[in-house]
Amino acid sequence: MTEIPKSHPRYLSLVTRERLVEMMRRGIVSEAGLIAHGRGEAFDYLIGEKSNDFAIKSEKAAVATMLLAERPVISVNGNAAALSGKEIIGLGEILNAKIEVNLFHRTEDRVKKIVEYLESLGGRNILGPDPDARIPGLDHARALCHKEGIYSADVVLVPLEDGDRAQALKNMGKTVITIDLNPISRTARASDITIVDNIIRAIPNMISFSKDMKNLSIDDLKKVVKSYDNADILKEALNAISENAINEWETQNRK
Repeated sequence: MTEIPKSHPRYLSLVTRERLVEMMRRGIVSEAGLIAHGRGEAFDYLIGEKSNDFAIKSEKAAVATMLLAERPVISVNGNAAALSGKEIIGLGEILNAKIEVNLFHRTEDRVKKIVEYLESLGGRNILGPDPDARIPGLDHARALCHKEGIYSADVVLVPLEDGDRAQALKNMGKTVITIDLNPISRTARASDITIVDNIIRAIPNMISFSKDMKNLSIDDLKKVVKSYDNADILKEALNAISENAINEWETQNRK
């Protein structure tokens, strides 16, 4: 791993990139995953590389929804495991959610490597190898899933998702929560709750909210969910991107 001085203005971003490259070499992240991360990083820059109010609202609504769920599941791909594996395991424990590895660029060897990696971080009973069900309406490998996991879930958290599976899960009657830095993606628009935030901030935020909200009554949790409007959140995110871009342009032109 390349040594990056902490004084570098893009330290966290560069460290994250190096980690993904390392995890690609270990077989956790796919080569295409590096491209997907770069695209997300561009949007993160545009939202100010922070958890904005619209993200906080979504994260709280997501936690409330998962606490109310009977069979919550967190779907994990290579990038999610590499960036936030330990935190995802912690969130799953607090919310009593199962964790299932689900990949677009799927090989059974890669699934097993990700499961083993999550287990090394403390994960238990991670689903992934030997799938025994399919998500209807999908032809690619992401259709493969487990009956006791994604297939029977009522709520699915799908960080770093692709739009066709998000819609397919919706068509199955599931509540879909996604973490997606692009507020105009198919995934963002198809999901019930879209968290426009970087996963490395979103999951820790959700852990913090979960610890507080798990003691709320069912009625109070339902109020949080009922007050949430995903379309409004996406509009807020788009407005923030526009304002940040204009402000950055004006700042640079004053120099």
